[in-house]
Amino acid sequence: MTRRLAQVAKKVGVSEATVSRVLNGKPGVSDSTRQAVLSALDVLGYERPTQLRGERARLVGLVLPELQNPIFPAFAEVIGGALAQLGLTPVLCTQTKGGVSEADYVELLLQQQVSGVVFAGGLYAQADAPHDHYRELADRNIPVVLVNAAIEHLGFPCVSCDDAVAVEQAWRHLDSLGHERIGLVLGPGDHMPSGRKLAAARALAPELPDAYVARAMFSLEGGQAAATRLLDQGVTGIICASDPLALGAVRAARRKGLSVPGEVSVVGYDDSAFMNCTEPPLTTVRQPIEAMGRAAVELLNAQIGGSSVTPEELLFEPELVVRGSTAQAPRG
Repeated sequence: MTRRLAQVAKKVGVSEATVSRVLNGKPGVSDSTRQAVLSALDVLGYERPTQLRGERARLVGLVLPELQNPIFPAFAEVIGGALAQLGLTPVLCTQTKGGVSEADYVELLLQQQVSGVVFAGGLYAQADAPHDHYRELADRNIPVVLVNAAIEHLGFPCVSCDDAVAVEQAWRHLDSLGHERIGLVLGPGDHMPSGRKLAAARALAPELPDAYVARAMFSLEGGQAAATRLLDQGVTGIICASDPLALGAVRAARRKGLSVPGEVSVVGYDDSAFMNCTEPPLTTVRQPIEAMGRAAVELLNAQIGGSSVTPEELLFEPELVVRGSTAQAPRG
């Protein structure tokens, strides 16, 4: 304790007695000094005394799985801006392969006495992934909001784009162009949004062959490998679970000497940045990122303010954006 007092006092440039007064909630310390001492505690990695946790730094964890897919920086921009308008500071936590895990980030955020956490894509969408760190957040009553299709029983409010409507829009578009052999490139088998997309496709086309459904990791290379398998089955239309997967599908078609959209039509999902600049410009299903991001922040802020929020899922309607990667099915 004495060492902690000395370190904090040195960091702030005040006496140990002043630090002690702050930690014990005693009067006689200016607001600016009190905030400086509390911030120093956070920076040095010390937990605030229990009675001061209501004054936790107004930090909010924003946990993203990656930044390579442009959809995640887009969510970060909207959510970060909405948090800042409320006087909350986003702490960006991005997972890296072989680096800091989602659970590690949660532990770090708890040490920083964050006011809440927003997860935009993560392990909560994978049924077979570890979920203990979510339970710890729930046990500590930390406000949490999840973006896009969580597994059941986590008990957090969720803001999602309607996967079923997205597939329906893409499928009907390809069907109207005369495509009869339509395939899907989806994420891993335990990925909830992909599961919803597959269920929607099977509802539209009960005879959909298993060979027309390919799974992949969410990357351009994964999309290329999965789409190659579909093209070997003779599909002429491919619906993908993300834009990078769709770009991989376009590359797969070209590697096989097939033209897009002359011989193969490809539909992406997200409408992330620069999809109108690809060659050809990508037909895709747009997530309403602005509305979803703001709704997530509103739900989080309500919890931070002490309001109870039911752990329901808010579903937002996507929008098909038709560009140059889809065309009439080839004849014959």
